[in-house]
Amino acid sequence: MDKPEYSAFAILFSNLLKARFPYLYISTWEEERALSVIGEVAQNAAMIKTPRKLHVWSVTNGLMSDGQPGKEETKAPLKALEIIEKHSAPAVFVLKDFHVYFGAQGRAPDNQVIRKIRDLAPVLKQSANPKNVVFLSPSFVLPNDLQKEVAIIEFDLPSFADIRKVLDEMIDTNRQSGRIKIDLKNDEAERLAKAALGLTLQEAENAFARAMVEDGRLSIEDVEVVLDEKCQIIKKTEILEYVKTDLRMEDVGGLENLKRWLKKRENSWLDSAQAYGLPAPKGVLITGVPGCGKSLIAKAISAAWQLPLLRLDIGKIFSGLVGSSEENMRKAIKTAEAIAPCILWIDEIEKGFGAVGSSNDSGTSSRVFGSFLTWMQEKTKAVFVVATANNIQALPPEFLRKGRFDEIFFVDLPTRKERSDIFMLHMNRRLKGKAIIGDVQLTGEVMMRLSDQTEGFVGAEIEQVVVSGLFEAFSESRSVKIEDFERSVRNTVPLSVTQAEQIRAIREWANVRAVAATTLEQRAEYVQPPTKTPATSAADSREDIMASRGGRTVDF
Repeated sequence: MDKPEYSAFAILFSNLLKARFPYLYISTWEEERALSVIGEVAQNAAMIKTPRKLHVWSVTNGLMSDGQPGKEETKAPLKALEIIEKHSAPAVFVLKDFHVYFGAQGRAPDNQVIRKIRDLAPVLKQSANPKNVVFLSPSFVLPNDLQKEVAIIEFDLPSFADIRKVLDEMIDTNRQSGRIKIDLKNDEAERLAKAALGLTLQEAENAFARAMVEDGRLSIEDVEVVLDEKCQIIKKTEILEYVKTDLRMEDVGGLENLKRWLKKRENSWLDSAQAYGLPAPKGVLITGVPGCGKSLIAKAISAAWQLPLLRLDIGKIFSGLVGSSEENMRKAIKTAEAIAPCILWIDEIEKGFGAVGSSNDSGTSSRVFGSFLTWMQEKTKAVFVVATANNIQALPPEFLRKGRFDEIFFVDLPTRKERSDIFMLHMNRRLKGKAIIGDVQLTGEVMMRLSDQTEGFVGAEIEQVVVSGLFEAFSESRSVKIEDFERSVRNTVPLSVTQAEQIRAIREWANVRAVAATTLEQRAEYVQPPTKTPATSAADSREDIMASRGGRTVDF
């Protein structure tokens, strides 16, 4: 007969009961689920040898046994502790929300209650029959006087198996009733359950029920409903921001090498990847020229992988109170792990961690950075980190070594083909009606014509060329002409001119340290021109920039 499987919490809890630990503290919002597990362990002779009866106390019902409310006098905490002291049979006493007597939410600690708990500790240890007390509350509050008496146990959120069981039960129930159409394959059900990780069982059940009643069916498209439920968790942190996006990979022009790399890692957090012995990918660092689509690709990953996108603002991490910055980082990491699998996006990370090691913050930035580095190296939850940086040289070197990120990509100025694709994307997105388009033909030839005139332009500048051209037509109440866009090109001074020195420096750094986000085929469009005298004009400066490309030539 197979040996039954127990959760890590159940095994740890049973061991502490057997070891006669007097006080255990469990902090969780899932009170009913925790009570269910505690009750199962307390009655399981195979786990703890001496089964114990479960008694539950609350300030509203007193000390309950067998589900029956206790006497009125037992609602007082001191009286409840006295009864526990005198109880002679094997038992586990669960005290709900006792943290209010420990000084929660600015209240003064109840010194009498704390003293009684300390007096009771040796009685519990030396009792002829085993007795244990469990503090169960949604908040963790523990006064210094009790820190040596109480053992803290982590009660994790429901596992994938727990959530999948709830989903399967709901599917079976609705299939039998016929009221809801179930349109889910097994791998899609797995994805839907994975999307609900980080929710309590009640929250997951509510999300699945909402998905069913909204359109009378349950399908893989309802992942969005589950992610919307997760959004509520993120909003309460005030540090992380939930970014909702419908941006597709096809909406990002160029960067085909980076897209291929990401495509190969799609679904790598599912069980099917475990057959290959694959861990969940750690993340990717994207650096390069400003305005070339680094932030867009982060949003596109979220939509393509159907995972929630969380934006971490490093500025919100740092606080003036001693120790609060470190706590904010731990809180952000814990929240991200709670709703994994997810994508954690840190935009312009060098602005948050670029000052590490300076002496003007008493080492706070170094401690916060150290906590983040350690988590990046050791994390086991499926949190895919997407960090973007414009000035990669400002980051500490230990941040860039292998093991922190899976790969570092360099996003250069778009190639001729990429510029054509970017023009086509923005034209198709904005030019809707025939009266606006007029005689303009949105063909590849037209896009290439504009691409040839915008050599050295970044994606953001190409978008503004399209917008400016449309303003020209709008101001004269006529249909748009290609000449409108060409005029806008002539009036634009691109970054490749205004920041030529900075771009050269970034490329020199990326040549050996980063992989080019553009494919080798597209990078080969540029041929090194003959040697000439140093640039003396804006045109020469831009030609120098476009003559070479940054990043190692690795194709995925």
